[in-house]
Amino acid sequence: MLKVSIITVCFNSSETIERTIQSVIAQDYPEIEYIIVDGRSSDSTLQIVDRYRASISKIISEKDDGIYDAINKGIAAATGDIIAIIHADDFYADGQVISSVVNCFVQKNVDTVYGDLQYVDRSDTDKVTRNWISGKYQKQNFLKGWMPPHPSFFVKRDCYSKFGVFNTTLRSAADYEMMLRLLYKHNCSVEYIPHVLVKMRVGGKSNVSIMNRIKANREDKKAWEINGLQAGMFTFIRKPLSKLGQFLKK
Repeated sequence: MLKVSIITVCFNSSETIERTIQSVIAQDYPEIEYIIVDGRSSDSTLQIVDRYRASISKIISEKDDGIYDAINKGIAAATGDIIAIIHADDFYADGQVISSVVNCFVQKNVDTVYGDLQYVDRSDTDKVTRNWISGKYQKQNFLKGWMPPHPSFFVKRDCYSKFGVFNTTLRSAADYEMMLRLLYKHNCSVEYIPHVLVKMRVGGKSNVSIMNRIKANREDKKAWEINGLQAGMFTFIRKPLSKLGQFLKK
């Protein structure tokens, strides 16, 4: 039976992390290693985490150099065959997510698996604000600005060992760069599950303002450059525009 390491990175996340933890504990798949990496929170985050200590395999609480550095710490601590990352603002859509993902890995014999994601209202998580329908993987779609939603992207630990973890020189696009590197550059095999796997509260770091979006686009360009890859003529224009359709699929 494949072991799944689920990593949650958090910092002062007392408002939302309990729902995240509960969604992990509710999974019906038995072979889960749950790792929480905390940036030494000053609110009640660690007290909430401590309530669920019996269901958490490892708790790391120390200063870090940002979210991607914290994720890398989690990956380094993981012993599972498959790595999943679920942030403290996110939660799994139901209790069968991990079992369906593992079944896909086994049946399709692939390196990575991804699914769909829903954005939900921060206070009313039953209210869907956007639907991110990823669609079946086609390599050329990266040239059109496509990427799968990172929280619904599951990776075999061997892939991180072979091709590297998150690039911490990027502040907002390290997830994009990682997926571009694994799927587009190194052709890791991939399978799509056409179901919502993760629900994410609105307010992502790279989408908060126009200025953040401009900075994110610069980092998207850098993601191609550091991998020695040539993007399409309109890749960086189409990437943010491709998200407009998510508002029409509610």
